[in-house]
Amino acid sequence: MSGGVAPTANHEGDFSSCEAAMESPDVRSLVEAVVIVTGGSNGIGAETVRHFVSHGSKVMIADLESTAKDAEVLVASLSHPEKAIFHPTNVLCWEDMKTLFKKTIEYHGRIDIVIANAGIMETKSVFDLGSVDSEGELQESIEGFRVLDVNLKGTLNTLRLAMYHMQRNQTWFHQTSAAASSPSASPSRGSIVIVTSTSGYFGSSGVGAYVASKHGLVGLLRSSQLAARAIGVKVNAVAPFYTPTPTFSKKLSGMWEAAGLKANTVDGVANAIVQTSLASTSGRCVLIAGGATKEVEAARTDLLSLWLGESVATILQTAGKVFAEKGYPLN
Repeated sequence: MSGGVAPTANHEGDFSSCEAAMESPDVRSLVEAVVIVTGGSNGIGAETVRHFVSHGSKVMIADLESTAKDAEVLVASLSHPEKAIFHPTNVLCWEDMKTLFKKTIEYHGRIDIVIANAGIMETKSVFDLGSVDSEGELQESIEGFRVLDVNLKGTLNTLRLAMYHMQRNQTWFHQTSAAASSPSASPSRGSIVIVTSTSGYFGSSGVGAYVASKHGLVGLLRSSQLAARAIGVKVNAVAPFYTPTPTFSKKLSGMWEAAGLKANTVDGVANAIVQTSLASTSGRCVLIAGGATKEVEAARTDLLSLWLGESVATILQTAGKVFAEKGYPLN
């Protein structure tokens, strides 16, 4: 049972034209919207801050105290620096996170959008069996556990606090123009975007802790849908493929180019995050590879019978409905 059940009605809205739903976001609703971006001082997070501010949003940049200088440089470079505030935050510290959300409400009165972006990757393989102590015994993978903590626990902290505070919001209508006429499009009390990775769907990169943590984020996306829908909050995700940021070495960038592969850009990923935050639907994940985007959660649902066979898919989908109706606890 811990492995979960097949997807049933976790996706609000019509995903029959997922690419269309990515077109022409109505960014006017971002004017004066209040946004929190974790891991916002560098890389994809920093570019996401830049995009939201350019659309008139008020942004709280949440990142470690050690990134304060980077955040200062970022804020100074923004088109409207007065719209961004850096708040030193460790996503693993519950008190830090509670303070972040409380301060955001103190400053701006509400929280409309939260981007759960903070994440790290290990520098040494958790499967390095040559990592032994002075007695020749295999050492614990401390770095691997930190990756799991930051990426998974940190995102869970962010997701829970975002839902907790957003449930008090009055509804606001954030949607793409392509979805405007859909009868399933609905107003929302807030929008949360989880930044996972293609490593959340595939595991060929070999960074075991990172891959496991990103798979966990896809699990959070799926498992949060019933609770989020009950309080009128949208939870979606983006899953970028390789995007040159400080997380990755220049050596990898060189290998990527040598193989003739097209990398994402931080601008492209940030744009996808902004568009996803405006989605009128919930439970979607937009994969970004080489600048191209593809919604993948609906495809998973549509192909379930082909993947598992009709009889197994029917059993799992029926069980999913039973669990959804029963609620918690399951025992």
